[in-house]
Amino acid sequence: MHVTVTGAGGFIGRKLVAELLRRGTIADENGNLQPFSKIVACDLSLAGLPPDPRVEGVEADIGQPSVIERIVTEQTRAVFHLAAVVSVGAEEDFELGMRVNLDATRRLLERCRLVARGASFLFASSVAVYGGRLPAVVEDLQAPAPQTSYGAQKAIGELLINDYSRRGFVDGRCLRLPTIVVRPGLPNRAASTFASSIIRDPLQGREAVCPVSADTPMCLLSPRKVVEAFVHAQSIAAANLGWTRVVQLPGITLSVGQMLEALQEVAGANVVRRVQFEPDSRIQKIIDGWPTAFGAERALALGFTADQSMQSVIRAFIADDLKGKFVA
Repeated sequence: MHVTVTGAGGFIGRKLVAELLRRGTIADENGNLQPFSKIVACDLSLAGLPPDPRVEGVEADIGQPSVIERIVTEQTRAVFHLAAVVSVGAEEDFELGMRVNLDATRRLLERCRLVARGASFLFASSVAVYGGRLPAVVEDLQAPAPQTSYGAQKAIGELLINDYSRRGFVDGRCLRLPTIVVRPGLPNRAASTFASSIIRDPLQGREAVCPVSADTPMCLLSPRKVVEAFVHAQSIAAANLGWTRVVQLPGITLSVGQMLEALQEVAGANVVRRVQFEPDSRIQKIIDGWPTAFGAERALALGFTADQSMQSVIRAFIADDLKGKFVA
């Protein structure tokens, strides 16, 4: 049994590969855990992946059809599809977003249909599928109405995976991710990248800029919980998913100001003083279009869980990515 992870060079991809290697098993079509012999890890860059003989690295563009033929074979029994051009990047370069976020997803599904039929297919979707006039709390049956190209591409991916699953071509699961905090490394092109920067950079002694107001609410989930969610989703029996393969993950809703209050509680006032507010109307508009609170009853019933608090998220980042130390 082989496992494919796209976007494996990203921070979630690296953590997911490490967790899969630690476990050494995936669930088969009957929900029974079985050992796998290989993880095919694909991304433009794979620096930082665990040095393990079970990992086959493929440094390549997922948007190229020949790459998809290489990373999905008859032995593939699970695909974790994390690769994406994120929100601002997909908005600024429409063709790139379509090629990576939509065309590559469909080609992966087709490759599974042709040579790896029935493989589990885990898809990183996003709350960006929502938009327009939203209720205070978005429930599981809220209709998608994306207001960005990225959100539209993710919504189309969900529809494709639902249909491919209905027909038995794959065993799909789409996880709608809230904003992931705290992201290690450098900022990316996501509109929400500041949500990690205002925590990550001050803890490392660097200044950070927040482009939105302190009262801006966001729904958050930690990297630990995201990885846990993908592993858990792969193990859920298809019969328990019902008529849709889409799951809105539970998160915690906090304002930017509350995030900084938690940072101060964990690390002190000097750390928080490294954050400066510089309004950016474009980013504020994108963030304001995203939902900020979710019912997530379906996810909770299926065994997914949210973080306990922002303080616990920050402490987990310090432990996992800063080796337990920060600059006071």
